Amino acid sequence: MASIPALEFTQTDAVLSVANDVRSAFHTQKTKPLAFRLKDNANAINAACKLDLGKGHFETNLTELDFCTNDIVYVCNSLEKWAKDEKAPDIGLSNALLFPKIRKDPLGCVLIIGPYNFPVNLVICPLVGAIAAGNTAVIKPSENAPNVAVVLQKVIEGYLDPSCYRVVQGAIPETTALLEQKWDKIFYTGGATVGTIIAKKAAETLTPVALELGGRNPAIITKNADIRLAARRLLWGKIVNAGQVCVSQNYTLVDKEVLDHFIAESKTAMKEYYPNGTRNTEDFGRIVNNRQWQRLKKMLDDSNGKILMGGEVDEEDRYIAPTMILVNSSTDSLLVDESFGPLMPILPVDNLDEAIRIANEVHATPLGLYPFGNKSETDRCLREIRSGGASVNDAFMWGAIHNLNFGGVGDSGQGAYRGKASFDCFSHRRSITSTPSWMEGLLNARYPPYEGKLKQLRMMGTQKANFDREGRVQFSFVSDVLSLGAGSKLGGLMRYSVVLIAALGVRQYLM
Repeated sequence: MASIPALEFTQTDAVLSVANDVRSAFHTQKTKPLAFRLKDNANAINAACKLDLGKGHFETNLTELDFCTNDIVYVCNSLEKWAKDEKAPDIGLSNALLFPKIRKDPLGCVLIIGPYNFPVNLVICPLVGAIAAGNTAVIKPSENAPNVAVVLQKVIEGYLDPSCYRVVQGAIPETTALLEQKWDKIFYTGGATVGTIIAKKAAETLTPVALELGGRNPAIITKNADIRLAARRLLWGKIVNAGQVCVSQNYTLVDKEVLDHFIAESKTAMKEYYPNGTRNTEDFGRIVNNRQWQRLKKMLDDSNGKILMGGEVDEEDRYIAPTMILVNSSTDSLLVDESFGPLMPILPVDNLDEAIRIANEVHATPLGLYPFGNKSETDRCLREIRSGGASVNDAFMWGAIHNLNFGGVGDSGQGAYRGKASFDCFSHRRSITSTPSWMEGLLNARYPPYEGKLKQLRMMGTQKANFDREGRVQFSFVSDVLSLGAGSKLGGLMRYSVVLIAALGVRQYLM
């Protein structure tokens, strides 16, 4: 692709036709073979990410192309294993003769709505799961990354079956038209405001949703933390993609005893990472558009904090330097909303008790949690602060592993994907039993008239509690073995009879 054409929105009156075509394709069974492969146009994607987000070659390859490639290869190598029927676990003897199993069926036709911050990664990886599970899909890339959206459409509709996978371009009107259609699942990555709208609309037709949102993610640094490592790692977490990362820390709670040390180490790391500053290097990106730039600038202007590092801005270039701000309240403008940019508010605390209390007050269910300290301190943070995921003594590495479950909790999201979780996200685990005809005599007890049959059924299938009224477990190995777990001699005899009859039936069947 020599040059990237301008983004053209899909006509809203064409959305119904696109949805119907892709749904019809699902019913042809085209997507069930495991032969689909996705081919990326690396040069065009690099160029598009540079235009939309100022991403350099290294970042685009690391966070977009290589991440997607690793995910695709992993899924392709694992798919046959995941797609096989599973023997149902923990099935009692009397029901085992029905050969219960779990089959993984595709959901049908799904809608994937992508964000702008990782516009390739966060569209392709859900799509890989949808394809792997056998679904058809309509993809709506973010209009805020228009160049990437154009390239994605070329890649998806150029290398995949266009009757099964289609791209709809647009903004609010086009997305609204998509949400008017009936889908078998909606997968959305973005902010909570739009996520709420999508969830409400999906609820009208009882459509399941996966919502990958964000949150005001806390980092906590105790006095026992390795301060140099904490400074280096958390700074990295806010310079990747110019801080436009939903899993990066939104603020950092620092024990007052190590505050000055942490600030000094952060400045040292900044000079090491960017000896000539961030303004004229390919290794630091730009804010996606002027509207987001103005939002971040207002958050910074409204803060009562003191800038300790950075602070340089340029609206024409959509540039905001990595900026560390010392704040004195959890109600500061930089904490009450998710910044989604290279802003790093620091709030001093007296101890870990205060840090945990503030973290839970600012956001009870953030997407990420990043505690730094000794093991007892970080373990306590994990126990007492909920989050979608967490990285101990690091920035958002839990969200950077292509085959590790990724998802929020509470209002930071619902549902998970990546690796096998992506396959599961777009699959229905269908329970199946097969009742052989020779079992009809054993099943007679379930048919009317029922007089005298309840006791018989209970002896065959009812489990006896192995604990008393106070919950104390009672176990007898010999009794359980002799009665096959029935809890009584008569029940055990009945179960042995079932086994004998089943064995004879199988023998007769094989002969």
